[in-house]
Amino acid sequence: MEPDLDLIRQAASVIISGGVVAYPTETFYGLGASALDRKALAKIFEIKHRPAAKPLIVLVASTEHLKDLVACIPPGAVSLMKHLWPGPATLLFPARPGLPVELCGNTGRIGIRISSHPWAGLLVREAGFPITATSANMSGHPPPDTAEKVAAQLHSPAPDFILDGGSTPGGLPSTIVDLCTDPVSIVRPGAVSPEDIAALCGKGHA
Repeated sequence: MEPDLDLIRQAASVIISGGVVAYPTETFYGLGASALDRKALAKIFEIKHRPAAKPLIVLVASTEHLKDLVACIPPGAVSLMKHLWPGPATLLFPARPGLPVELCGNTGRIGIRISSHPWAGLLVREAGFPITATSANMSGHPPPDTAEKVAAQLHSPAPDFILDGGSTPGGLPSTIVDLCTDPVSIVRPGAVSPEDIAALCGKGHA
């Protein structure tokens, strides 16, 4: 489904205004809000009925945004970013001090990725700043792969805007890789295999 730039700009305007948008990604639909707006982040936890201690994944338009989010780039991260982004791989970096606790969940880490889905990529570019990329589901429920399933599941309260980009591929969620360990470790298996991660690192994984 070709991106509808008018709809994407409407959705970005909602995010810029402090709202929450459901949008399609290369796996499932996600919930997007400004990653640095604590009121907007609180809305996401309310919509998902999500425990406050669980951190949120962040989507960026490019690696230029990393300086606003990470304390440093660990060794080996550049190779993983080059080969895995854009795509369904979330990398955990040391979090920059002062970030909203909702992003990190007191872990000292922040999960970041660049989406390969054209609608998601355009949305974060139009917003102009990092946005959240948590799945658009009630906590503990299956993630939705259509806008209709988002609306059916998230309605009390609902997102401020649902960006209908058609069906998403579904399948496995993004693989979460912790760059803060040596060797790097896979926190959540997903769309990128452990073998691919190990090959890119040139060494084994934990």
